[in-house]
Amino acid sequence: MTRLVVRYRVRPECAEENRRLVRAVFAELAELRPAGVAYQSAVLEDGVTFVHQVDGDSAVLRELPAFQRFAWTVGERCEDPPVQSSAQVVGAYDGRRP
Repeated sequence: MTRLVVRYRVRPECAEENRRLVRAVFAELAELRPAGVAYQSAVLEDGVTFVHQVDGDSAVLRELPAFQRFAWTVGERCEDPPVQSSAQVVGAYDGRRP
């Protein structure tokens, strides 16, 4: 499986706005429940570095109005611009599932 990973750092005064916009994407995903994609987003300990992971069809995200609002303005919030790369999943374990 191939995973798309995006990492960037926002200006401190933009961190909460970025979180709000990311949460809106997840709210829309929860409502629409599109098939073919898994998406995770995290903010690192510094509070301003965000990492997004997409498994599957990333085009599904680009079609969402909430994601479009997020993506159109992300550059304005960034201190370090988004860097996108593919990652090959070597293995995964989730002990939370039966």
